Amino acid sequence: MERFINILIIDDNERNQKGLKEILTGGGNNVLIAESIHDALPILQQKDIGILLINIDNPYSGGLEILQTLKDGSQGKSSYKIVVTADSASGARMVKGLNEGAVDYITTPFNPNLIRAKIEVFKSLYYKDQRINQLLNNIFPATVLEDLNANNKFSPRRFDNGIVLFTDFVDFSMKARDINPIRLLKKLEYYFTKFDEIIDRYKLEKIKTIGDAYMALAGVTENHPEPAIRACLAALEIRDFMQTEKDIARAMNRDFWEVRVGIHKGPLVAGIIGTSKISFDVWGDSVNIAARAESGSKPGYISITKNIAEDVAEYMNLEHRGPVSIHKRGGNIEMFYLENLKLEHCLYGEGKLASTELRLKCGLSSIDFLHMRMDIVNRLKALLPDEVVYHDIAHTINVEKAAYRFAKLEGLDEEAILLLRTAVLYHDAGFMVEYHNNEPYGIKMAQSSLPKFGYSDAQIETITSIIASTASHSKPSNLLEKIMCDADHDYLGRADYFNVAKKLRKELENYNHVMSDIEWIEFQLHYLENIHRFYTVTAKNIRLQAKKSRIEELKIQLKELKAQS
Repeated sequence: MERFINILIIDDNERNQKGLKEILTGGGNNVLIAESIHDALPILQQKDIGILLINIDNPYSGGLEILQTLKDGSQGKSSYKIVVTADSASGARMVKGLNEGAVDYITTPFNPNLIRAKIEVFKSLYYKDQRINQLLNNIFPATVLEDLNANNKFSPRRFDNGIVLFTDFVDFSMKARDINPIRLLKKLEYYFTKFDEIIDRYKLEKIKTIGDAYMALAGVTENHPEPAIRACLAALEIRDFMQTEKDIARAMNRDFWEVRVGIHKGPLVAGIIGTSKISFDVWGDSVNIAARAESGSKPGYISITKNIAEDVAEYMNLEHRGPVSIHKRGGNIEMFYLENLKLEHCLYGEGKLASTELRLKCGLSSIDFLHMRMDIVNRLKALLPDEVVYHDIAHTINVEKAAYRFAKLEGLDEEAILLLRTAVLYHDAGFMVEYHNNEPYGIKMAQSSLPKFGYSDAQIETITSIIASTASHSKPSNLLEKIMCDADHDYLGRADYFNVAKKLRKELENYNHVMSDIEWIEFQLHYLENIHRFYTVTAKNIRLQAKKSRIEELKIQLKELKAQS
């Protein structure tokens, strides 16, 4: 699996720059160069830099100064810093660099094998750090991690209006008895993974699963507005997802699972328990009431308490249940069934998606990207002609991955990445209608469909410009368009180039463009040498060297074929 990293060289010595870049280019290394601290700081602000190579010999490049700046500030904290120095430099300066946060040193003249070995070590450490951080973010809320990092502890806190959401599966014990344990776990994983996606989309915080029960919070670990509405929107989507699964299972004469959901708002205490294998959890009467709301609900229904109903009645259709007894605790709580979103608060007054106004009121993005993605991916799967074997759904998904990778390395913000990914998903949609000159059809589809998922006119204009940049004889004019074009041709510099090229040849043959083996190689060489170019620094750093290797390999193949003919 390919892994990619930004490596920044801070050095005003042109010979050092060239030498290090030649040594490090390839292997997923996006090598960037800054001549001084003033050039480096904007790069560090915009991009996630994994490894910093800093010349500490020349005062102009400000090597020691930038080490001190990074040590005292928030930028570059996750970067591994390596000092570059001459063999003859004083040991005191090297020691000072290490004291200021550097983890190792490289000396001139350069030893390429030693440098590559050191870089690979710190790349591995950087990837491990990223994985550890990802796991910690999956275990603890962001606010808890911030406190742990700053104070090495998280003090228990009381919240007066915390919202608790519970789900569980109907008759789970009976189903667990009759199903293979591995299949059972896979089924649970499938459903809980989908729940995770939904919970994350509405900015809730998953707390834990207990057997077949799933628990999440709103308005406790985050400060997004309207937590009750967000929790109800998430619950509706969970219920509708499970209903769709049930309908499919019935149509195929298979067993199905049903879910119950309960939501309550009230006081609770949140904190960390344990000294080993610690976990974040919440306690209080509100947790018990939410659990009772769920257990007292009907299969396929969402039960909410009066406190939640008061917050969402303006936006949701509710059915009054009346008082419901709370087992063990005693007493009754007024409860309601949550039915659906009122039409006037649905996108375009129809369907199930929340309107742009309601999403913004809840502090959510106006764009419902995941539903848009599911819609266009399903259409591509169903409607792309069988003859389209290169510009198929696999190509679109690969281009999306490449675009996301380039965008992250380039330091794009979240909204720009979503617009870019949207353009990628639609850029070959025109092949459903027309093989030649397909881009205008893809643009029309985007213009027709995207408003239904909360995209504004300005966002759609940006997306259609990105799609148009992929047309023949077009040239990208901004970074998003350049990333789109580079991602679309990412395979030209990948190891699987020849496998992908075979699919292109087959597709051309399907549309009556048949070539002999020699013509096919000449066709590829003409495109690679005379037409195609990578536009972004990132793509050039990562893919250009391998693309040149493909050209040389094709030339050898062509020479051998001509010798045989």
